[in-house]
Amino acid sequence: MNPLLFRIPPLPHYIASGFNHCQPGYQHRSRQHIKVFDLLVVRQGSLYIGEEDQRFVVKEGDALILRPDCHHFGTGGCKEETSYYWLHFQTFHDSPPLSVAGPDSGNPNESAGELPASFFNISSFHLLLSQFVTLLQPDKVYEVLTRLEQLQDTAHLEAVRFSQQILFQDILQHLAASVNPEHRSSQSTVCAEQAASYLRAHYREEITTAMLGDSLNFHPVYIARCMNKEYGCSPMEYLLRYRIGQSKLLLMQTSFPIAGIAEEVGFNQASYFSSSFMKLEGLSPREYRQRFS
Repeated sequence: MNPLLFRIPPLPHYIASGFNHCQPGYQHRSRQHIKVFDLLVVRQGSLYIGEEDQRFVVKEGDALILRPDCHHFGTGGCKEETSYYWLHFQTFHDSPPLSVAGPDSGNPNESAGELPASFFNISSFHLLLSQFVTLLQPDKVYEVLTRLEQLQDTAHLEAVRFSQQILFQDILQHLAASVNPEHRSSQSTVCAEQAASYLRAHYREEITTAMLGDSLNFHPVYIARCMNKEYGCSPMEYLLRYRIGQSKLLLMQTSFPIAGIAEEVGFNQASYFSSSFMKLEGLSPREYRQRFS
């Protein structure tokens, strides 16, 4: 079954939750287009549920996310006493999350893009959840869901609503940690992430593609292919963008001279720094700094 890929920001947000205890014979209701995600976590017994052409048997310690844009229904009655938590959540995006066939299903940044920002480049990222998963730590998830249920009576208070969102993020972390190994990062993703980590750690230094390849024990051409797939740019382009990003922080937060900032972020020549900054940002470093004065 396909995992669900949520683009962040914005974070998925909590709406409501509860706990149901059912007798044998109970069958999940038939519903469609309910406009919210429905997370079901079984604590005892089993639920028999279908969504479109898929069928699920959700047992103790399992979690299932029903999509807001699909028809879901019971495929059979419970065969024993069954108890489960339900939780409704949503994301502010107009469209549902991407369903991806696996880690090599394309460049996730093609769907993410860049978020608009006045002075800073804010990139979106992804949260990968399995629609159906056996929880790695079900008792901890039960505990958080129980705490959420206990907050219902005071959910009209702003501070409590914020606490509910924090608890829900904890649940998302547990769901993400339980994603099946076959849906986790591919070798190309790992290579790209390692390259990005190296570039970020050494951006003040002179770096070549050969040095990057030697450090990661991957061929530079393979690294470039992986980074283009994951980040939409070559390693040197990634390095340039990161250096410019660091220079923007220094321009805003310090009174260092432009040449000093250029050297601080890894540029050998202030003129090359200024031309690169202008190319990426559409204004000079001095003009950028003046916007905060």
